[in-house]
Amino acid sequence: MPETFSESQATETSPTHDPLKDPPAEPPALTMSADDFSALEERIVRAVELVKQERQARITADERAAHAEAQLHEQGPRLEQLEKELRALSVERDHVRQRVERLLAQLDALEL
Repeated sequence: MPETFSESQATETSPTHDPLKDPPAEPPALTMSADDFSALEERIVRAVELVKQERQARITADERAAHAEAQLHEQGPRLEQLEKELRALSVERDHVRQRVERLLAQLDALEL
């Protein structure tokens, strides 16, 4: 549909919003009631306390881990010694078993 002269002239002469000429409107002021502020303050205090508790828990866990690692290093040589003793006892048991089996075999031979 063709435009008429008056319609095209009306659109050309209508004022347009120029952001450079018109300063932007100020943002609406943030208003908080005392209750909202108190609730926000309480949440912040709880968050700070939670962070403090988590830091203390991490410090405690790190200390416990360091203590456990120190105990492990202290017990390492003792563990090696016990393993050596266990191997020696196993070897000794095998020797005793062999001797007992020979003695039983000799007793069986005597009974015949």
